Amino acid sequence: MVWWAGIRVVNFKNDYCEAKVRHRWINQNPFKSIFWAVQGMAAELTTGVLLMNEIQSSKQKISMLVLNNKANFSKKARGQVTFSCSPKNKIAETIQQLIQSKEPQTLWLTSKGVDENQDVVSTFEFEWTLLIKK
Repeated sequence: MVWWAGIRVVNFKNDYCEAKVRHRWINQNPFKSIFWAVQGMAAELTTGVLLMNEIQSSKQKISMLVLNNKANFSKKARGQVTFSCSPKNKIAETIQQLIQSKEPQTLWLTSKGVDENQDVVSTFEFEWTLLIKK
């Protein structure tokens, strides 16, 4: 669905992920802006890719799942919207705590969607739960 909706990861580093999506007929809602679920997919992708990267680096078998999410829509999403997540060391610290304690951990990650005018169109927060697989 991500591919069909036109969402593409365009920038990725250990502590930063950016995905872009352009408003098109296939991903629009009846109000002629990007459907909220498409925005959510792009936002979740930026947080999930960072988590997957850190899990892979840990060399541990860790499962990840979205437990909760919150969203705020502040402007119609038109044109090209860029979603980004930059959690600094938050993910690495949480995974380190998971490995040391062997207890499930949760963390909230935020992704903001910004349009071509640099206006925030939506903000998504995802609560991820992490668990060491047995």
